[in-house]
Amino acid sequence: MSKSKPKLAVIGASHFQLPLIQKAQQMGCEVHAFAWECGDVGEKAADVFHPVSIVETNAIVDACKEVGIDGICTIASDLATVAVCTVADALGLVGNSIACMNVSTNKNLMRKAFASAGDPSPRSVLVHADEQDTFNPATYGLQYPLIVKPTDRSGSRGITKLETPYDADALQSALQAALEQSFAKEALVEEFATGDEFSVEGISWKGEHRILTITRKGTTGAPHFIETAHLQPCGLSNATQLVVREVVTKALDTLGVEYGASHSELKVASDGTVRIIEIGARMGGDCIGSHMVQLSTGIDYLGAVVDVALGHEPDLTPSHSPAVSAARFLFNKDDLKMFKTLQQEHPELVRYSCMTAEPGAHEVLDSSTRLGHFVMAASEGAALAPYLPNKLARVAEVL
Repeated sequence: MSKSKPKLAVIGASHFQLPLIQKAQQMGCEVHAFAWECGDVGEKAADVFHPVSIVETNAIVDACKEVGIDGICTIASDLATVAVCTVADALGLVGNSIACMNVSTNKNLMRKAFASAGDPSPRSVLVHADEQDTFNPATYGLQYPLIVKPTDRSGSRGITKLETPYDADALQSALQAALEQSFAKEALVEEFATGDEFSVEGISWKGEHRILTITRKGTTGAPHFIETAHLQPCGLSNATQLVVREVVTKALDTLGVEYGASHSELKVASDGTVRIIEIGARMGGDCIGSHMVQLSTGIDYLGAVVDVALGHEPDLTPSHSPAVSAARFLFNKDDLKMFKTLQQEHPELVRYSCMTAEPGAHEVLDSSTRLGHFVMAASEGAALAPYLPNKLARVAEVL
């Protein structure tokens, strides 16, 4: 009698979850995808689609029990990790604890945990909706510039930078934007950490953390800091990379991360000072985990996520030589023109692309409203530099 396929639940069905669904199927899994039914690509790609919103955790638990799933996972979504941890806990599957889920999906609880453990992180204050009209940063000794953000969202949603001097109208506007985006109607006001932006991509198994690579990021800057491009390897010195790895590894322990992918966002100042912005107990979005890590390291990151979810120690042996990889995001007609030129002149550099809207269709206000993106790879960074923003292009030139 042939052995039945392992049944893997995937929370979410958007194009960001599609690589995970396809990888799990390649690995011999029967994939059950859970998401609100809206015609996303994962609805058809999964072996079985369950039209259940990712926030309906009790319904997902019941369905997973009925199906008899063997593992559950997601990528690129903090919100989806709530269902992942809840189901894993209820069914006795491999996954992070409920306590880890709570602290890693709420930026206020995360800041408190980092402060208690001595992990380097900006000072911050929680603001509830009923405190919006009376909140004054000076009461708490917060120093401008400040960042205002929702406590429980990702993708640059509801983020505003406030410059000095104090401006009551600007503060109220920033708080309103954050509170509107927050599920819990809570905002975090924190001191702005200076430096270049990076993320650290990792995988954990039984509490042991393996840092796979560090990503250098480009953003639009103030006021909303929407990500424009990513680059691997990061171009930091070996000494600074060692500090970054040590800081992140300790912070993962602080949050109680034991299993699966992690995506740690931080800033590195010109003097080498590291500040943790936030850590997600899931794979990084924007093609970082799903495409770039394997291109730049040779490690099957998606396969590792599936292995861990099914209770297997992940195989992190590189399958090919590392390359320089980059992702670029499209905001306007000029970006689209640049991408079309790349496709015509150097199609061999393009490894993946996705268009989600036409130029002028809407204003780009956060990561979810960008027009599209593409991923590149080459043996030398100089080949990718012409298609990257200036700062990342200069780093890529010497990789």
